[in-house]
Amino acid sequence: MNFKQFKTKLKNLLIYPTDLSRDVDVDWVIQKTMDGIVPDITAAQLSQFAIEISASKASVHPSYSDLASRIAVSDLHENTEPDFVRHSRLLAGYVDHKSATPLISQETLYVVERHADRLQAALHYERDYLLDLFGLKTLERSYLLRMFGKVVERPQHMWMRVSIGIHGDDIEAVVETYDAMSLKMFTHATPTLFNSGTPCPQMASCFLLAMQADSIEGIYATLTETALISKYAGGIGLSISNVRANDSYIAGTNGRSNGIVPMLRVFNTTARYIDQGGGKRKGSFAIYLEPWHADIHDFLVLRKNQGAEERRCRDLFLALWVPDEFMRRVEKGELWSLFCPHQAPGLADVWGDDFDQLYRRYEKEGLYREQVDARELFNTVLQMQIETGVPYMLYKDHINRASNQNHLGTIKSSNLCTEIVQFTSPEEIAVCNLASLSLPSFVRDNSDQRSFDYGGLGRAVRHVTRNLNRVIDRSFYPLKKAERSNKQHRPVGIGVQGLADVFMRLRVPFDGDGAREVNRKIFETVYFNAVWESTVIAERVGPHGSFEGSLLSRGVLHPDVYDAELSVDLDWDGLRRRIAEHGTRNSLFVAPMPTASTSQILGNNECFEPYTSNIYSRRVLAGEFTIVNRHLVRDLENLGLWSVPMKNAIVAQRGSVQRIKGIPDDLKALYRTVWEISQKKMVQLAIDRQPFVDQSQSMNVFLGTPTLRQLTSLHFFTWNNKLKTGLYYLRTRPDAAAVQFTIDRNETSKMVADEETCLSCGS
Repeated sequence: MNFKQFKTKLKNLLIYPTDLSRDVDVDWVIQKTMDGIVPDITAAQLSQFAIEISASKASVHPSYSDLASRIAVSDLHENTEPDFVRHSRLLAGYVDHKSATPLISQETLYVVERHADRLQAALHYERDYLLDLFGLKTLERSYLLRMFGKVVERPQHMWMRVSIGIHGDDIEAVVETYDAMSLKMFTHATPTLFNSGTPCPQMASCFLLAMQADSIEGIYATLTETALISKYAGGIGLSISNVRANDSYIAGTNGRSNGIVPMLRVFNTTARYIDQGGGKRKGSFAIYLEPWHADIHDFLVLRKNQGAEERRCRDLFLALWVPDEFMRRVEKGELWSLFCPHQAPGLADVWGDDFDQLYRRYEKEGLYREQVDARELFNTVLQMQIETGVPYMLYKDHINRASNQNHLGTIKSSNLCTEIVQFTSPEEIAVCNLASLSLPSFVRDNSDQRSFDYGGLGRAVRHVTRNLNRVIDRSFYPLKKAERSNKQHRPVGIGVQGLADVFMRLRVPFDGDGAREVNRKIFETVYFNAVWESTVIAERVGPHGSFEGSLLSRGVLHPDVYDAELSVDLDWDGLRRRIAEHGTRNSLFVAPMPTASTSQILGNNECFEPYTSNIYSRRVLAGEFTIVNRHLVRDLENLGLWSVPMKNAIVAQRGSVQRIKGIPDDLKALYRTVWEISQKKMVQLAIDRQPFVDQSQSMNVFLGTPTLRQLTSLHFFTWNNKLKTGLYYLRTRPDAAAVQFTIDRNETSKMVADEETCLSCGS
C-alpha cells in the first residue's frame, strides 16, 4: 500500500460506520504520520504509526480513539480470513493441507460446515467497528485465537465461536446469541470467551473448595485440585478453617503442627506457577478463614510488605468468613476466644444459633488457645485493609440464612471476587458460570427524554439464563466432583456492567434518589426474569436435582427473606405458582461480579461502580490507554465548553470537575467520581439491590485516606443492614498526585475555583 492509498483509507474510515469528521482532524493525523515515515516502511508499520498518533489524541477527544480503533479493525480484516468455513478449517488445524494444533473442536467445525450459508449470512463484520481501541486491544491480547503468534480470529468470529460452543447444532439459538453479544447486549465471562468451541471447553469462572481433610493427604489432594482448576482458567475460593493451628499435636507422628502459614506458602507457589489458561492471566486463589481460628493473627499479615518472607503469601487473596457472634462482641467490647479446630471441632460446619451455642460451649469447657479483646483483633483487620486492601469481609450467618442452598449444609466460603456463595464439601466442588448484562444497551433515546427499557432487559435476562444452562451442560470440568456438583445444583451467576453509564445517560446522579430507584428496578427485573425462565426450562426438563427442601421449594423467594416490597409491574404471584408447579432448573441466579475485562471489551464502566475518574491513563496487559468519560465530553460540547484548556483543567484536577469554573452544578453532581461520592450512599445502593441478589456482590469501597473510625462505621453499617459481602477490596489513594508536567498550570488555574471544603467524603 502506498501513502496515497493509505490517506484514502483513513478518510474513508473517518466517515464509516459513523462520521467522526466534526471531532477529528484527519489531516493532522495524516500529516503527523507523514512526518514519521522512514524509507522502506511497511504497510503494517504505517498503520501502527497512525494508530498510535490517533490514540495519543484520545484525551483531546474520544473520537480520535475511535479512529485508531477503526484503523486497527481494518488492518485485522485485511489480515484475516473473511470466509467463515475456511477460517474454521484453519482453526481446526488444516493449514495448506498440513496438520497444525487444532484451536477449535471437530464438533464446532462440523456445525460450521453443516450450516455454512446460514452462519456466513448471519455474520456482520461491520460490528467490529463498534469496539473502541481499548476493547479491541483487550480482545487481541487475550481473547482472539492465534496461530503461530498471529491473531487469526476477528471479534465477530469469536462471538460466533462462543455461540456455537454454547448451543452446538441448535442453529437458531446460535444466531440469536451471536446477534445479542455482537450488539453488546450481554457477554459471557472470560473463561467462556476463552474456551467455548475449543477442544477443551472449560467455560466456568469460579470454583469453591473446602479443604478435604486436616491431614497431609487431605491438604495435598486439595492442592492438586486447585492446580488442575487453575490450569483451565478457573478462579478459586478455598476454605481452610478446618486446618489445625500452629503447635497443635499430631498423633500420627507424635509431633506438632506448623499451622496454616507454611501450608499456604505451598498454595501461594502453586498460584504463581500454574497460571490460568497457559499464560492468559495469573492463577488466583482466595483463602477464607473464620476469625475464631487460633492462627488468625498470622493469617491477617500474610500480605504485609514488611516481615520475614517465609511468613508471607503475597500472591494469595485473603478473606474473612465472619459469624455474627464476632461482630456482636466487637460491638460490645467483649473478649473473643481463639480455637484450634482440631481441639474444638465443628465450628466451621454450623451457623446461626447452632454456631453460637457450640462456640460458647467450647469457651465454657476452656478449649480456647487464648482470649483476646475483640476490638483489638477487629482493629488489626482494619489496619490490614488500609495497608493491603484485604482481607475481604463476608458475613457467614447472613449468607447461610438467605441461601437457597442452605438445606444442603453450611456454606463455608465465597470465590475469588466475593460474589459467589455456594455449598461445598470434601465431596463437592461448587462451580459457577457467569455472564453480565450490558445495561447501557437498554437506555432508549425518546423524542423528549431518555428512558430505561426494563422489558428489553428482562428478555435479555431470559436469554442469558437459557445460555448459562447450556454452558452447564456443555462445559468441560477439570474434576468430576465439580461436574457432579454443578449438574446437580445448576447455579448461575448473572451480573451487570455499565450501571454508572446508565445513570449518566438518564441524567440521575449516582448518589441521588433517582439512582436508587433505577438500581432497585434493574435488579428486581434481573432476579424475576432469571427465576421465571428457570421455571420455563424446568417445565420442559424438570427441576435441578436438589430443588426439594430448598427455600424456593417451600415458597420462599429471595426477596421474601428481606421482607422486600415487590413491584406491581411484575407477576410475582404468577412466578410463585410456576415454582410450586414446575420447580426451578437452577438453584441460584444473580451474582454481580467485577466484570473488569469484559467491561473493557464492551466499552462500559465496570459492573455497578461509579467512575473512578473522568479522564485517566490505564496500563493493562494490552497496553496503555487514555480513557475519557464520553458522556462528560458530549455534555460539555453541547454547552460549548469542551476544549484543550478544559481537558487540561480536568487532568490537573485528577479527573474531577468539581472545582472547574463554568461547569453547571447539575453536571458537577452527575459527574462526581467515586472519591467524591459518600460511600454510605454507595453501600445503600448495595443494600437496596440485596433482596434481589441471591448470591452476593463484589462491593468495593473507596476511601481516599481511611481511618479506623470510618472503617468501623462502614463494617457495622453493612453488617446491620444484612449485606452478605461487607467489603470486597478497600480502595485508597494518596492525598497528592504526581506532578503533571504536560499541563500548563497558569492556564488551568484560571479555570479552577478556590476549594472551600473537601469533596471526598466517606461513610
